Amino acid sequence: MKIRMLSARFEIPRIHPSVNLVLFAILVLGALGSSSVFAQQHLSKRYPAGKNVRVELKNISGTITVESWNRDEIKLSATLESPAAHLSPRQTGEALIVDVVADNRGRSDVGDINFKLQVPVNSSVDLETKSGQITVSNIRGELVRAHVSLEGDIELIGISASQVYAQNTIGNIFFDGEFARGGTYQFQSGKGDITIRIPADSAFKLVAAAPNRKIALGGFWNDGIKSLGDGRKFVGDIGEGRSRVMVTNFQGSITFIRR
Repeated sequence: MKIRMLSARFEIPRIHPSVNLVLFAILVLGALGSSSVFAQQHLSKRYPAGKNVRVELKNISGTITVESWNRDEIKLSATLESPAAHLSPRQTGEALIVDVVADNRGRSDVGDINFKLQVPVNSSVDLETKSGQITVSNIRGELVRAHVSLEGDIELIGISASQVYAQNTIGNIFFDGEFARGGTYQFQSGKGDITIRIPADSAFKLVAAAPNRKIALGGFWNDGIKSLGDGRKFVGDIGEGRSRVMVTNFQGSITFIRR
C-alpha cells in the first residue's frame, strides 16, 4: 500500500512598495518624536520672595516670559533643549539671579532655554538674552528692563514701572502701559517697528529719532513739538512733561497710540 505525501505550500503576501515607504516614514517620525522628548529637560522651582523682589535673568538663547501673580513667591519654570545648559539659580537677599551665560562660560554647544517666571506684581525685572522673544506682563515694580542683543521681539504689556528700558538689534518692540511721574522710558531698535500704547492723558518729554522719518505721534502731536533733521527727529513736551521718553529706531517705524 503506497501512501502519497501532499506537500503544503505557503505563500507570503507581497507588500506594495508604497506601503513599505509609509511604514518606514511612521517608524522614522516616531523615533524622531521620542528623541525630541528625551532631548528636553524640564525644571520647576519656587523661591520665597518679598513684595518688592528683584529678578535678574541672563539667557543665551530662548524665550523669556514673565508674568505677575498674587503670591509672595517666585515660580521659575524652564525647558532646556539639548545639549542642556548648566543652570544654577541663586537667591541673595531680595534678588533671584539666573545667569546662564556665567554658568556655561567656555561652552559653545548650549541649547535653547525657554523660561517662564511668575513673580509678585511689584517686582523689578532685569532680563537679557542673545536671541529669543522677551514678554513681560502686568508688572508694577520700579524697573523693567528687556535687552535682546541679536534678534527677538520684545512685548511689555500692562507695565506701570517707573523705569523701563527695551532694546534689541533686530525685532519689534511693543509697549502697552503707563508713564509714571518722574519716570524714565527708553526704547531702541536697530531694525524693527516700535509701538507705544499709552493713556490719552499721558504727560512726558519726548525725544524720538528715526532716520527713515517714519514717526507717527497720532493724537499726541501738538504745536510745541519741534521737528528736526527734516522729520528724522521730534523733540517736545506732551502735556506737562512729567516723565522722560526716548525712542530711537534705525530701520523701522515709531508709532504712538492713544487708549
